[in-house]
Amino acid sequence: MENEENDDDRIEEPSMSRREIVVPGECLGERNGRKLGRGVYIEDEKIYAKIVGIPIINENEIKLIPMSGAYMPVINDNIIGIISKIESSGWLVDIASPYEAYLPVSDGVDEFVDIHKTDLSRFFDIGDVIFCKLSKVTRDGSVRASMRSLGARKLFGGVVMDIEPTKVPRIIGRGGSMINMIKERTDSAIYVGKNGLIWIRGDNKEKAIEAIKIIEKESHSTGLTDRIEKLLDVQGEENDEN
Repeated sequence: MENEENDDDRIEEPSMSRREIVVPGECLGERNGRKLGRGVYIEDEKIYAKIVGIPIINENEIKLIPMSGAYMPVINDNIIGIISKIESSGWLVDIASPYEAYLPVSDGVDEFVDIHKTDLSRFFDIGDVIFCKLSKVTRDGSVRASMRSLGARKLFGGVVMDIEPTKVPRIIGRGGSMINMIKERTDSAIYVGKNGLIWIRGDNKEKAIEAIKIIEKESHSTGLTDRIEKLLDVQGEENDEN
């Protein structure tokens, strides 16, 4: 994108602050029909924390990111993020971390954008899912995302699931062997972020989700690859019969 001025020189990025941390028993608000995610429980239509963690609350879901397994941003990590807010010169991105990332227009769009006249939601709207790279991480918690990397894109449709970030290497497997097997056996498109968010689209996405959850739970057990292969083969045979 070619601007008359350098966006980085004329626009001050919003400061990124650590999100609040809640403790067990702390009320997170009314349910209001929202789905309950991990780390929370309900009493009298009010949602409470079961663990020490970081609350993620939107119109569809309430959940907690456990502090013990929270993703800490690292520069050059490829991650999956969800647009959480539109700023005057870019977007805030939920990266399932104690910190949010900032995606400036200059790193998000490949064309000239007059930020004073353009509705930025035409590029990325609240709730949009993106696969991007972290281009800047500072000690004071400023995290910057970029769409200027190989494979970066907006992800359409599909579902997003979350796993412990420490289990991401096992989900991917050596040389991508595990995730590629899941993609091929379920005929699904899958993107895995180092922050523990995984995007899946396909007719057999439920089977892909089941396989990934098993890997997360039993990541240190022996013979796991063979068990996942058999699970997916059984699904393939059922699909052929139908």
